[in-house]
Amino acid sequence: MGDAAVGARSGREGEEHRGRPADAAYPAADDSVTSGKHLSAGGGDGPGDGQPPTEQGGSGDGTPRAKQPRSFWKELPILIGIALVLALLIKTFLVQAFSIPSDSMQNTLQKGDRVLVDKLTPWFGSEPERGEVVVFHDPDNWLAGEPTPDPNPLQKVLSWIGLMPSAEEKDLIKRVVGVGGDTIECKGTGPLKVNGKALNEPYVYPGNTPCSQDDQGGQFKVKVPEGHIWVMGDHRQNSRDSRYNRADSNDGFVPVDKVVGRAVVIAWPVNRWTNLPVPDTFDQPGLGTSSSAAALSAAPQGLALAGAVPLVLWRRRRYGDGTGRQEG
Repeated sequence: MGDAAVGARSGREGEEHRGRPADAAYPAADDSVTSGKHLSAGGGDGPGDGQPPTEQGGSGDGTPRAKQPRSFWKELPILIGIALVLALLIKTFLVQAFSIPSDSMQNTLQKGDRVLVDKLTPWFGSEPERGEVVVFHDPDNWLAGEPTPDPNPLQKVLSWIGLMPSAEEKDLIKRVVGVGGDTIECKGTGPLKVNGKALNEPYVYPGNTPCSQDDQGGQFKVKVPEGHIWVMGDHRQNSRDSRYNRADSNDGFVPVDKVVGRAVVIAWPVNRWTNLPVPDTFDQPGLGTSSSAAALSAAPQGLALAGAVPLVLWRRRRYGDGTGRQEG
């Protein structure tokens, strides 16, 4: 029986071999698609229709089925996660949003405005320049007695990733009037003088005088030490700035290392979108050289999404490009 069965099997194999070309009897050894996937002769081990098995349930022609891309809803958490990480990095190193808490910078800035602050250029050694509007950490209890808001958990999360200003950080925003080595003087109602040059200040709040006539600090003549700046609010008669903090440990000057960055654009509300350039009065001859830093005009969440979306689309396209392609 065993010999007869073997003989019958050999006969069938001989008939199959005679019924097809000789080069088809033994597939090429380097065929990456069909190698190792030959149909067994008899024994019922292969499909009953005589077709070779396929990879991953593909069609009977031996073409592998490409990996399908994830659905949009499965990609969405990845997109959000990438956006949050990018927003945190952008807040830390590039740009951060701040809310204006008072009227001390009117009419340049209104209470409730949202400004974007360039934090990138200080990383390259750039220091504040005359005429710039800057955000800085409280140098020495300038905000003593001011109420501190109590944010809810959601606001804490949004402030941590840079979508809202932090309530825990005590920061101020003023205009830089003098830098290290400058002599600043206010006499009478003004004008304000920097290195003996009178400033024409159209940004000063209407009805205010450039200098304040009082005995609490409105009249002064100071020389700014190196590594420091002298700041004043545009609403001169409603700003507790360098003039009125002469009793602190820095004599009213702000150390440069306390500066967070330059406010470059008003981002909110929409009807107040504008940039914050250095006024021409600080470019007059003899005052000193000045150059403006480039403005970053996109919100952190916008920059984060701009970076995350192409990455997700690339991943989807990477999977999609393999559809219907045969390997080997």
